[in-house]
Amino acid sequence: MSGWLLAGRACATASILAGHLIAALPRLLTRTGRDRLAERAPELLTALGPFFVKAGQLVSTRRDLLPERWCDALAELADEVRPPRRAAVARALAAAGLADAFAEFEWDPVACGSIASVHRARLADGTEVAVKVQRHGLRPVLEADLRLALLGARAGRLLPSMRDLPAEEMIGQLGAAVLHQLDFTAERESLLLLRANLADHTDLRIPAPVEELCGPGVLTMEFVPGISRFRPLGMTPERRREVVRDVLRAVYRMLFVDGLVHCDLHPGNLCLDGEGRVVVLDAGFVVRLPDAVRRYFAGFFLNMAQGNGPKCADIVLDSAARLPADLDREGFRTAVTELVDEAFGALSKDFELGAFAPRLFKLQRDHGVFAAAEFAFPLLSLLVLEGMIKEFDSEVDFQAEAVPVLMASFAEDVRVDAERAADAAPRERA
Repeated sequence: MSGWLLAGRACATASILAGHLIAALPRLLTRTGRDRLAERAPELLTALGPFFVKAGQLVSTRRDLLPERWCDALAELADEVRPPRRAAVARALAAAGLADAFAEFEWDPVACGSIASVHRARLADGTEVAVKVQRHGLRPVLEADLRLALLGARAGRLLPSMRDLPAEEMIGQLGAAVLHQLDFTAERESLLLLRANLADHTDLRIPAPVEELCGPGVLTMEFVPGISRFRPLGMTPERRREVVRDVLRAVYRMLFVDGLVHCDLHPGNLCLDGEGRVVVLDAGFVVRLPDAVRRYFAGFFLNMAQGNGPKCADIVLDSAARLPADLDREGFRTAVTELVDEAFGALSKDFELGAFAPRLFKLQRDHGVFAAAEFAFPLLSLLVLEGMIKEFDSEVDFQAEAVPVLMASFAEDVRVDAERAADAAPRERA
């Protein structure tokens, strides 16, 4: 990466932040002014760039942690980012060899995000499709912003409270995932895998890619008409519960069985179609969990659902990236057990992962126990989803709904381990 580009991004970021802060200072003293600050947030994050837009999208789902006005404002970032110019879209289609692939093409996008715009089009046979077109010149900007984040993490190590925190490793993992969103070939494969893995979820719809109309920077999928935001407006209480449980079962299957996790289920990517069925869009931020991480995460969740705090503590210790030589194991196990006891059996309205996770992380930090960076992704998936689930059904028991999927996962793991052992035995005798 060019040092000039990195310096330019640093100066631009500082200038944008300073400009918005100076403009906002006179308004901070009044409530009306603070409301207007929320309205300015999407403009600020859009000006900062795609990395910051992605952060705003994720935060917009947390209505239990942020004021309504901030969530409403940030939710605009899900699919209302400034559209690209027609010439840029045409150039991307031509680069993918798809300039003449569509009988009709709507240049005004139906959705517009930080990474790409989505356009409605029609094939020669009349089939409607959605065409996702990547924005031009994103990679160097994203790489520069992530480099700045890494430099910030290294500077943070000068603070005693952050000296042992593996922030660089975590930012590196997240950065790789963000850059992975630019690989539309990988996204096409993720769509196919998610469709196959979740085929038995009859009320869940994932658009199929149109194989022959995908290329570098362009992804063509079936068009889903009548899409609306993932909100319970007009639904009966029974239908709300059905929707919530279907979404949870799908996410738990991703986390605990398949290990292929959609980490970006914000309101722009989790929608409802005209029939009220759940639609999952945009498989760019899909992460493959290492098998060990998937098993550890499933084990922690199952034991938390069963109220087994000591086992939860052991899993945290076994899966840690590193442990201090003077670790007080019994003290750590006692503290984790108390935390799990509080969460055991809590309903959605009482249990908040957004509160539980920071408390667990604080316990780990206080004892010098740092989790492997890969654990950020399954947590991110659940944290993004939690706020929307609460809006549908505050009575759903997150932990109880996970147990059937977890038990099936462990049964499958036992079967796979037995097959591997059987295969290895003849080789060892030989």
